[in-house]
Amino acid sequence: MGQHRHHEDEVEVVPRPGRTATGAERRAAPRVLLFPVDQADAERLAHALTEEGCEASVAPADADAVELLHYVDPDIVLIEVAAGRPAGLDLLRVLRGRSDVPIVVVSSTNAELDAVLALELGADDFVAHPVRHRELLARMRAVLRRSPPAASAGPRPATPSLQGGDICVDVDSHEVTVRGEALHLPLREFEILALLIEHRGRVLTRDTMFRRIWGPNFSGDPKTLDVHIKRLREKLEPDPANPARIVTVRGVGYKFVSSG
Repeated sequence: MGQHRHHEDEVEVVPRPGRTATGAERRAAPRVLLFPVDQADAERLAHALTEEGCEASVAPADADAVELLHYVDPDIVLIEVAAGRPAGLDLLRVLRGRSDVPIVVVSSTNAELDAVLALELGADDFVAHPVRHRELLARMRAVLRRSPPAASAGPRPATPSLQGGDICVDVDSHEVTVRGEALHLPLREFEILALLIEHRGRVLTRDTMFRRIWGPNFSGDPKTLDVHIKRLREKLEPDPANPARIVTVRGVGYKFVSSG
């Protein structure tokens, strides 16, 4: 991947903003920003996505990634990663620390480790080469459908907040608080937590969770759910190795147990 500049030392001190009011709900063609490994290949992919109805652009190799993200204001970001070149995953970590924009990682390998790392760093989906353009587009659209809607000028009914002990999930504003303190979660973790708290005390099967979060046609790695559950436990559990809130029901699935 090109050497996209980013401000790594600022990630932890700048809160992640929500998406702007110019998001996917207001655009006829989803705006896609692609950070490439190979510029020529990326241009061909961008052209293919444009032919399918997207507004796709490729980031220049010397671009400041954070500034470009705010300038382009994409609906979704594609980050290409290649074996032995950590720049793509580094960029994912930086952008995820700055924005809730949906991110799909496109890998030149089919290595399980790449998929796990990408998901742990906050990617919303992972696609391995060879990339089938229509499959990639379908995955992008699925991610966008699950993204928080952009701000609207008209009124809409309020969705009640979900409460699970000392954890409060506000679905409308995409906010989570724990004992009154804000907790920033990537989209997929937010959706899983909201689903678990909505059905607190009840066991949700893995199949049910996949259908509700990823849709009925999910064909990715089944370990995806476990990776997100692990990350949620690290943020919510006093002892993540012995979870008391997000409990595994062996052979079935997971359930949320209120505490505090």
